[in-house]
Amino acid sequence: MELRQLRYFVAVAELEHISEAAENLHVAQSAISRQISNLEEELGTKLFERVGRNVKLTPIGKIFLEHSIAALQAIDFAKKQIDEYLDPEKGTIKIGFPTSLASFLLPTVISAFKKEHPNVSFHLRQGSYRYLINAVKNRELNLAFLGPLPQKDDAINTTILFTENIAALLPATHSLAQKESIHLSDLRNEDFVLFPEGYILNKVAVEACKSVGFTPKITSEGEDMDALKGLVAAGIGISLLPESAFYDSTPRRTVKLPLVSPEFTRTVGIISPTNRDLAPSEQVFLSFVNNFFSLLTQFK
Repeated sequence: MELRQLRYFVAVAELEHISEAAENLHVAQSAISRQISNLEEELGTKLFERVGRNVKLTPIGKIFLEHSIAALQAIDFAKKQIDEYLDPEKGTIKIGFPTSLASFLLPTVISAFKKEHPNVSFHLRQGSYRYLINAVKNRELNLAFLGPLPQKDDAINTTILFTENIAALLPATHSLAQKESIHLSDLRNEDFVLFPEGYILNKVAVEACKSVGFTPKITSEGEDMDALKGLVAAGIGISLLPESAFYDSTPRRTVKLPLVSPEFTRTVGIISPTNRDLAPSEQVFLSFVNNFFSLLTQFK
């Protein structure tokens, strides 16, 4: 069984068309057909069946596809590690991040890292909280920033970088806007604008409100920080956002107020897999990130 056969097989399985796979791989259609036939002969079973001008995986073919993809990912990862061991300063780091960390944390960390390691490349993938956790577990990513950090389990390591407060953002015309701080329970009768259900910051906000005796009345939703800030500025409602959302500035026509009693915080950190080693460039980056935030915390 050859590596080339596995790559041809996966391409045909994903496209369900031999000629399209040949075009994508820049090889002759006859070469793909011959290698697929040799693979089926070696395995002693058919992997595809013809359906008109297309091909479909047989039940056994579907099983073989799953293992072929895993094998190719492992081989590609091994080659990447070898390349990086030869020169860690020319690796590519794949990192996942959620929308709530896109505007401040990610550009701050990466720009600082690139000053010291200019030849390291990045492949960045924005995704939902649950997607990022699963992507690290399933080898799609090796590192992901998250806030709040999930519980450590058998598949992921968690590293807390910092803990930040969650603040209330109110329209400047709001009756509470002149206060220095407020209790979360002061907001029980307010209209809220939050991330949609399924977003982790929606869950964090709703659970915090419930912990002080009320369920927030969510009248509008936004899928990024800027959208929520804009809704608050328009007077649509109030929101609960992490402090890092305000590092650049507090939006015009709004007021940010600290929440007291209870203190409302979230952890922010990075996750990595427990079942495989990080590539050298990823290890360099993880060490840099830990030192970077350790120094920031010291000088706060």
